[in-house]
Amino acid sequence: MSSARWFTAEFTWSAPEKKIARRAFDQAYQRKCGEIAAEVKHLVTGHSTPLDLWQIHDYLSEQRKTVDQMFDYRYSVLISVFGHLLREGWLKEADLVGLRADKLEKIKRWANF
Repeated sequence: MSSARWFTAEFTWSAPEKKIARRAFDQAYQRKCGEIAAEVKHLVTGHSTPLDLWQIHDYLSEQRKTVDQMFDYRYSVLISVFGHLLREGWLKEADLVGLRADKLEKIKRWANF
């Protein structure tokens, strides 16, 4: 199988794998949102001018775009999403325990791609 085909091949997801995937996705999402919340708290502390408020707004707007691009829970793209989240540190290999070995291998390849 060519590498391009290997990266775009469709997988079927069993019911238990769907539960594992949802839990892993949600954990990664919570980690990312936790980082954003911590940064907002830092930005708010001691800053109360109108300019400061708009800078916080701009930060949150940019983060929203980033999160919307990073987190996509469609099964057709979930392998690549998990690979990206693994590479960025939002997802841990331990979060994916229980997925089939071929899925895990492909996720790891995406993480290194």
